[in-house]
Amino acid sequence: MKRRLLVSVLPIALLAGCGDKAEDEAAGDAMDPASEQALNDELMTDPDLAGRNEANAALSGTGNAAIPNIDKSPRAIEAARSRAAELVGGHSKLTSAPAAKALGDDAAPSAAMVAAARAAVAPGDANCGDRVKYTSAWAAKLPAAFPVYPRGNTQEAAGTDEGDCALRVVSFLTPVALDEVLAFYSTRAKSAGFSVEHVTSAGDNILSGTKGSSAYVVYGRRLPEGVTEIDLVTTE
Repeated sequence: MKRRLLVSVLPIALLAGCGDKAEDEAAGDAMDPASEQALNDELMTDPDLAGRNEANAALSGTGNAAIPNIDKSPRAIEAARSRAAELVGGHSKLTSAPAAKALGDDAAPSAAMVAAARAAVAPGDANCGDRVKYTSAWAAKLPAAFPVYPRGNTQEAAGTDEGDCALRVVSFLTPVALDEVLAFYSTRAKSAGFSVEHVTSAGDNILSGTKGSSAYVVYGRRLPEGVTEIDLVTTE
């Protein structure tokens, strides 16, 4: 049983629960502790999934114990980069993510992060975390604006379309550099009309934004094994 989605989603669940501190103090409003615990308990239920890549090839996930054998050759990296450029309309359309704002260890999450987390995990006061199902098929059901990065090796996926929820959570690996992957998602988000915020916190680069009731959060980090690890959360 794996723990990748717990690591990926739990911070977002907590963001959705904590809200804006100023607003909460003024209104005296907070998530019901029982509901928050139920959400976190559900997110701790892990699947045993098979991965999938963009070409629908079967790839075995290995959880936290080891990094799977990913093709890190220059040819593989260039193929992924080229496809990413195609998906944004050409290399000239691909722009860097905004400069990152560093959040201290004790810093409150930004307003944009809270808004995105609330929209993804608890739209309309729904508790979407209680409804997620774990299957690799959810990697193929991401919103059009936020696909798995080309040739990405999907490790785990979960989601739900019940009620007001349209939650997707996908964790994947790619040999492409972190800043290039973040540039891809930032460009896709802007092109689709989403806001884009970039912060660093606890070793992660985090992109987040909203468009109406839709939201996305991208957690990214470069691993010592020479691959980029992405946790992608979206809602429509």
